[in-house]
Amino acid sequence: MAVRAGRQLLAIPGPTNIPDEVLQAMHRPAVDIYAGPLIALTDSLLQDLVKLFATAGRSYIYIANGHGAWEAALTNVLSKGDKVLVLESGMFALSWGDAAKRLGVDVEVLAGDWRHAVRPEQVEARLRLDAGATIKAILAVQIDTSTGVLTDIKAIGEAIKTVGHDALFMVDTVASLACVPFAMDAWGVDVAMAGSQKGLMTPPGLGFVAAGERARAPHQRADLRTPYWDWSVRDGESHYQKYAGTPPEQLLFALRQALDMLFDEGLDNVFLRHQLLAEAVRRAVSIWQKGKKIDFNVADAAQRSNTVTTVLLGEGFDPRLLHDYCNFKCGVALARGLGKLNGRAFRIAHMGHINAPMILGTLGVIEMALRALDIPHGGGGVEAAIEWLTDSVKA
Repeated sequence: MAVRAGRQLLAIPGPTNIPDEVLQAMHRPAVDIYAGPLIALTDSLLQDLVKLFATAGRSYIYIANGHGAWEAALTNVLSKGDKVLVLESGMFALSWGDAAKRLGVDVEVLAGDWRHAVRPEQVEARLRLDAGATIKAILAVQIDTSTGVLTDIKAIGEAIKTVGHDALFMVDTVASLACVPFAMDAWGVDVAMAGSQKGLMTPPGLGFVAAGERARAPHQRADLRTPYWDWSVRDGESHYQKYAGTPPEQLLFALRQALDMLFDEGLDNVFLRHQLLAEAVRRAVSIWQKGKKIDFNVADAAQRSNTVTTVLLGEGFDPRLLHDYCNFKCGVALARGLGKLNGRAFRIAHMGHINAPMILGTLGVIEMALRALDIPHGGGGVEAAIEWLTDSVKA
């Protein structure tokens, strides 16, 4: 017997749940791509993206997912043989580095343990050893969804500035933009990228890159530039050049609606909502820990992200059974462990279009699955989440 009839609830870190208003915004005919409202729409989106990234630089919209945006960021500022330093915080930091390596870039990894954020002092120490300034770029992920780690981008930017190193600071904000604070210019970030399918509440298919002033000179000499990703092409006067071809009209309509919803709520309120709901998840997991078979992947509570929580499951318990019960019995899709956490963890996403009933429903289904599968856990995790939200959301 199952009780999953109705809309599936996504508790995976992308794609995330899409608001009905965003879905409805796409349900309209195609329009002229050479003149009229679409040109104004593009201008408004590019302007609002620089607001989200908090930069005085330029933004770019690609028909691509996050991996495409990685490539766009890399190819616009690097040449073959350039050296980059990848700050390991999980699988996605390493994957971005792998993408660079396959493009012909020399990649060095500043090793991390997947349970802690990148340490700014380690970054500073490594850069001080680079007397010849061979490192041309530093790649970091603000929130790595494989681990649930939040890396302090501001502190790393300060470490780079302290050393006085000239490397570009490049940051992946796929799982953080419009969910937690990000201040590109103020934090010393030169290039940032994101995707549409997480905090921006839009279907997959759009990649975004923001480029600051310091990225312009490396861009001019970069030999990895290609016709599709190239900023210089997209900076052209023709609207057609903004997308290197036909614009993804329906996705742009969706993005406009999603951004309107975010700005109507207010970004500070969006960040607070994510913080409150994430803490509700953490309160529940803290109670479940008492059974000695469940633990947070991120050891330091201050480094646990507000968009995804990675939960370790003790030896002898298969997280696939938990996933299957939640999904096929109850209609809640959890995320699996990735990389070296495959088969050892499950992940609870809490980003984008989420609210209290969605989070409490997800936690209730997980607790139901823990009971059904006889996985030892402390009872009352959902009650702890409710208590936290009750104390935080006053009548």
